Amino acid sequence: MLDGGLDLIDLLRIGVDIALVWYVFYKLMMLIRGTKAIQLLKGIAVVLLVWGLSIAFDLQTLQWLTNQAIIWGFLAIIILFQPELRRALEQLGRGNLFSRSSKSEEEKIGNNIDAIIQSCNYMAKRRIGALITIEGETGVGEYMETGIPIEGNLTHQLLTNIFTPNTPLHDGAVIIKDGMIMSAACYLPLSESPFISKELGTRHRAAMGISEVTDALTIVVSEETGSISCTKNGELHRDINEETLRQMLNTHLSLIEETSDDKKSWKRRENDNG
Repeated sequence: MLDGGLDLIDLLRIGVDIALVWYVFYKLMMLIRGTKAIQLLKGIAVVLLVWGLSIAFDLQTLQWLTNQAIIWGFLAIIILFQPELRRALEQLGRGNLFSRSSKSEEEKIGNNIDAIIQSCNYMAKRRIGALITIEGETGVGEYMETGIPIEGNLTHQLLTNIFTPNTPLHDGAVIIKDGMIMSAACYLPLSESPFISKELGTRHRAAMGISEVTDALTIVVSEETGSISCTKNGELHRDINEETLRQMLNTHLSLIEETSDDKKSWKRRENDNG
């Protein structure tokens, strides 16, 4: 028996309890990291902060409002997080949530960049229109679901074939995630910005639209001019050359990989502590 009435078994039980709760919390964070759910969680944290301040300063009206938000919060979480929860359960069922690649990450990034550039150059020379979205940290799963599932390895042959005119998948966007072509013929949100040039068509507006709501990088190949443009974070870069495209792809994919490395490092620390 230790001081305070706790024996060794009680301490061990408490330690196991805390470790299990921490492990479940960690797994949940890994499931939603890189999706819109993480942004919603930040919103929930703000609501809780406001609730705490309303209690501290006795702001009764604000406290009542935040109380209502918290009371209905569980139902709202289920509704708002439904797509992420469904995809997370599917990943768990397939057993590939934390799959590792045997290739070095730098080699993978280089191969993916080469495949995208080779395909874009081929299509640009032949005036084949294309719209290619590469997911960033914010998930684009809801837009993947509007298209046709592909889930194929990223190769310039497959990417080019998808956009070949008069084929079933050529109209719409291709979405790439983790070096995989996830979906084709996807619908992206059109930008309503009045500052977009009138001479730009639907593909450019769709590229701007997805860049305004996510951190994805989107490439547009114009079928009218054969020029290549990119959008990210609400900015349009028109008529870029191969060098600029390669730099933008390398920066984007390397940033994604750094985020992935953080996840892997966190997991290694967890295994070491376990």
